[in-house]
Amino acid sequence: MVSGRAVIMAVALAGTAAAAPKDDPLLRPIASERAASWLAPRAPEQVFGNTYLVGFGGLSVALIDTGAGLILIDGAMPQGVPAILANVRTLGFDPKDIRYILSTEPHFDHAGGIAALARDTGATVVASARGAEGLRSGRLAADDPQRAYDHSFPAVAPGLAKMRAMRDGEVLRLGRTAITARATPGHTAGSMSWSWQSCEGAACKTLVFASSLNPVSAEGYRFTSPAGQKVVAAFRRSHAAMRAMPCDILITAHADQDGATERFLTRPSACRAYAASSERALARRLQKEAGQ
Repeated sequence: MVSGRAVIMAVALAGTAAAAPKDDPLLRPIASERAASWLAPRAPEQVFGNTYLVGFGGLSVALIDTGAGLILIDGAMPQGVPAILANVRTLGFDPKDIRYILSTEPHFDHAGGIAALARDTGATVVASARGAEGLRSGRLAADDPQRAYDHSFPAVAPGLAKMRAMRDGEVLRLGRTAITARATPGHTAGSMSWSWQSCEGAACKTLVFASSLNPVSAEGYRFTSPAGQKVVAAFRRSHAAMRAMPCDILITAHADQDGATERFLTRPSACRAYAASSERALARRLQKEAGQ
């Protein structure tokens, strides 16, 4: 005979099992020693006009209300997706109205959540041609300075979402917003920054969501090698592009870039300063390699 207590325990255990969250391959956490700081919770915030931040303390995710649908820039890490969607809802928007998800680079910390976000919203994913290759594979490219880390992330597989590749200078239009693709390679060959105008009444400002320009690599990689010299040349082109960009407000893919504490910078010289910081970091790296 089964006791009443045993029956109650069996029912309770069955209920617990039923309530356990279903494993979602696109949301499986990616382990990183910096995940806690990168994904530090932040309330959603208006930047200017129709532009908002819906990301985290260390990773930026931007949202633009075009009047004809929403545009999201970057997707952080897979485990951050529920918080991103919750922040979108907190602002009063429906995630299903996200029409495009723009990617700055095919690395796990910025693109890891894009597959889940695209699946859950039905949005088209937009990147550079090289960036799109990385998003489809979920792996680092052979010429990526961080390749040896082999940081994989959920791929935007065929059938999961539409993918659009954009060239440097090409413009994506939706509603009242036109977003220009700005090639800024170096950190990855496919890195892309994005610029657009937001207005409050008659006052309009140009915003730039900048890709990472940090010359970091896996151990053993040398920027002074023949392959590395191509990467250095790409950084030089990106520095020139960033310095020349109209830029009233700068949002960097890593919100804590260069030790910054603000989530965005409103100094007119912010993009030039961002380029100069990367130039100094690259010079230090090259000098270090020369002395080895």
